[in-house]
Amino acid sequence: MKNNRRQFIKQSAVLTAAGLVMAKTGFNAMASGAEQDTVFTLPPLTYDAAAMEPHIDALTMQIHHDKHHQAYVTKLNEALAPLKKGPITIEEICKGVSAFPMAVRNNGGGHYNHSLFWKLMKPQGGGPPSGKVANALNGSFGSFEEFKKLFNNAALNRFGSGWAWLVKSSDGKLSIGATPNQDNPLMDVADLKGEPLLA
Repeated sequence: MKNNRRQFIKQSAVLTAAGLVMAKTGFNAMASGAEQDTVFTLPPLTYDAAAMEPHIDALTMQIHHDKHHQAYVTKLNEALAPLKKGPITIEEICKGVSAFPMAVRNNGGGHYNHSLFWKLMKPQGGGPPSGKVANALNGSFGSFEEFKKLFNNAALNRFGSGWAWLVKSSDGKLSIGATPNQDNPLMDVADLKGEPLLA
């Protein structure tokens, strides 16, 4: 199991490293009026579940997207329902998560983190970045190889469940770190803070 986790982390980092110029996330709630409760939905994959093979097999993608991620969405909606919140984005929830019950923190984080993760991957992706991304990584970490090493170490050294991140701080600096469980760098309770670029 440890080898599978290590291999998955390593291959995921390589698959996604070239896609660091991220589009804004599109996985927020559907709500049409202030009086309507927020309801989140599972964003569809923009590629076939088998598109990442041989690095990540279709069954792994289906289990993590269709079952695990869907469970976070379902439980997040259940945790929000009694709070009678009007329209609110998942980013707003994360940024003020200390004001919410733990079920919102855990499941909201799971929804945000996985939604971002699916968007970072693409078929035939990976490989060394170029242009501004390469310059930013080289300037911050010395080289792409050193970045991959530091990123993988952040993931592998996270005790128990958690996420490794590349984040951009408000002053534009890049840093690497990890958060426990389903926490992320947007959360007001997180030790690592910044704009998530890679997970």
